[in-house]
Amino acid sequence: MFEGKISVFDGHCDTATKLMADDTMDLGKTCGDGHVDIPRMIEGGVGAQVFACWVDPDVPAEKWNITTIKMIRRLRAAVEANSGSMGIARSGLEIERLIGEGRIAAVIGVEGGHAIGAEMDALVRLFSEGVRCMTLTWNNHNEIADACEGESCHGGLSDFGRDVIGMMDSMGMVIDLSHSSDSTFYDVLERTSNPVLVSHSCMRNICDHPRNMNDDMLRALARNGGVVGINFFPGFLENECSRETFALWNEYKRERTSLAGKYDGDVGRADGELLGRYMPKINAIKVPGVDVVVDHIEMAIDFAGIDHVGIGSDYDGTPMMPRGLEDISKMQSIAGEMRTRGYSAKETEKVMGGNLLALFKRVCTC
Repeated sequence: MFEGKISVFDGHCDTATKLMADDTMDLGKTCGDGHVDIPRMIEGGVGAQVFACWVDPDVPAEKWNITTIKMIRRLRAAVEANSGSMGIARSGLEIERLIGEGRIAAVIGVEGGHAIGAEMDALVRLFSEGVRCMTLTWNNHNEIADACEGESCHGGLSDFGRDVIGMMDSMGMVIDLSHSSDSTFYDVLERTSNPVLVSHSCMRNICDHPRNMNDDMLRALARNGGVVGINFFPGFLENECSRETFALWNEYKRERTSLAGKYDGDVGRADGELLGRYMPKINAIKVPGVDVVVDHIEMAIDFAGIDHVGIGSDYDGTPMMPRGLEDISKMQSIAGEMRTRGYSAKETEKVMGGNLLALFKRVCTC
């Protein structure tokens, strides 16, 4: 299925959110308004994909966990409907087996530990539903830890969060530190016995944003044995693009909050009203190209080493993508740019997928 292409393991996409919003969506058919589907994954050489299940923290808290589970089940049904091309992987060895069979390995992730509230049983339920990766936070602080935005609540991990780390380690669930505060990042590295994933983040030295990693964090990640997946979102790639993007995003959020209040907290209805008006503004922002994505990859390699860098596209999580990486079918352009810059086939294979596969094989053993 992937003949002549370097196998890609993408550490993060938000396609599960699209599946949840549209119960007629078929992963087996090209979806014109999204970034990810099976035909384009095959074209891009994708052998494994982490599908992040994200529930907006602006919806009522009592709906977080049940909505997450509904999304997981919708994702599983979409994969099972295309079982000839894709299968759910619950361990590193299953990921490897599915790739070997020429099928895409779908790994279920959860984005945002608010999905479990303050209940350890909820974390265990997610594992039983097939979840093998969870970001401790999204952009909001929660009962587990501080996020990268806003004033600190816990100074990093909470007491409950330290227990969550122990449980995730014991079950074999990958800890994902994208969206976490710097303090949370270091607290987790002191606590965990497993390598961690920073699934979709970029380099702060190139683009100064708190979602990105600094040099010391990269060195610490390498000592832990973890992997950072480079994000394609243009707002994390270049400073000027970041300033324009987040000025627009903050304007959007203010309007969204106001509208959601009028609609009894229905953020989906608010989004539906606003997106059409904001898309021309979004499309007017000049985005960088695939070369800048590889600049971030190179910097990560410089500080963390070739064994600790991967891909975390954030496809279907943003309407903006770099030139040359407009959807998942374009993944091989990263490999091409790396080879042009002098990286060997083996080095390129590690970044495109080998490093993430090694991490999941080490952590997800059951």
